[in-house]
Amino acid sequence: MEHKTERLVNDILDSYKEFDITNKIDSENMLSKDILIEVVEELRKLLFPGFFDNNRARSEYIKFLAGERLEFIQYHLRKQVAKALGNQELCSDCEKSEINKHAEKIVYEFLAKLCKIREYLYTDIKAAYNGDPAAYSTDEIIFSYPGLLTITVYRIAHELWLLEVPMIPRIMTEYAHSVTGIDIHPGAKIGKYFFIDHGTGIVIGETTVIGDNVKIYQGVTLGGLSTRKGQELKGVKRHPTIGDNVTIYSGTSILGGDTVIGNGATIGGNAFIVRSVPEGMTVRVKSPELEYSGGASDLFYGFGI
Repeated sequence: MEHKTERLVNDILDSYKEFDITNKIDSENMLSKDILIEVVEELRKLLFPGFFDNNRARSEYIKFLAGERLEFIQYHLRKQVAKALGNQELCSDCEKSEINKHAEKIVYEFLAKLCKIREYLYTDIKAAYNGDPAAYSTDEIIFSYPGLLTITVYRIAHELWLLEVPMIPRIMTEYAHSVTGIDIHPGAKIGKYFFIDHGTGIVIGETTVIGDNVKIYQGVTLGGLSTRKGQELKGVKRHPTIGDNVTIYSGTSILGGDTVIGNGATIGGNAFIVRSVPEGMTVRVKSPELEYSGGASDLFYGFGI
C-alpha cells in the first residue's frame, strides 16, 4: 500500500512539472482571494457606514471607525497589490522595495477615489429607487439589491483597473459575479445613474462603454461578436457602446465593438442586435404567435423570439 501511495505522489509531482501553469510552488507572490474578499467587504462598510456593521455605527465614533477601516484596507490591499505587481513578467527583476513603494502609491491613489465612488453609488441608488416601483426605500436597495452589490464592487475594481493593477480587479468582480450571477468586467466604462433590475445573467464585456441614466434588465449580454482570434483581440474594442438614457429589456444581446445604441433608445426583450441603433429609436421583436390545443390539462404555451 505504501508503494502504491508513493507512486501516486510521484505521478502528481510529475504532473506539476508537466503542467507548470497550474501551480505556484515556491512563489513569493501568491495572491489571497480570501483576503481580497475581506478588503471588498470592508470597503463596502466604509462606503455605506452603518449598513453592514454588526453593531450600531455611532456618530461620535465614526471618525475612529473610518480610520480603522482605512488602515485595514490600506495594509492588506498594499500587500496584495505588491504581490500582483511582482507576478508580472516585466517586474520579475524588480527590487522588492521598489515594488512595495509602487504598490503603496497605487493604494493611496485608489483610496483618494473613494469619495468619487460614493458619489457615483449615490446616483446608482437614486436611479434604482426612481426606476423601480417595487423599491419601498433606498435602504432596501442598499441592503438587498444584487444589482447594487455588483455595481459597488465594479466601481471599486474599475478604479484599480484604471491604475493598471493586474489580476486584483478581476478577482473582485468575479467574486461579485459568483454571489449575484451578474458579470461586469472591471474594464467596462459605466456612467452615473446606472440601474440593474433583477440582474441575473447580465454580462458586460471589457470594452463596453455605457452612458448616464441607463437601465438594464436580467439576461442582457453586452458582448463581442467573436473571440476566435483569442489573444490577437486584446486591447481591441469588441463590445458595444450604449448612449445616455437607454433602456435594455431582458434577454437581449447587443454585440460588437462598432455597435452603438444611440441616446434615448429603447431595446425590447429578446432582441439580437449587431448593428447600431439611432437616437430615440425603439427596437422590439415581433410578437410571437401562441398556439392553444387540447383541454386545460395539456394547454401548450409556445414562446418564440
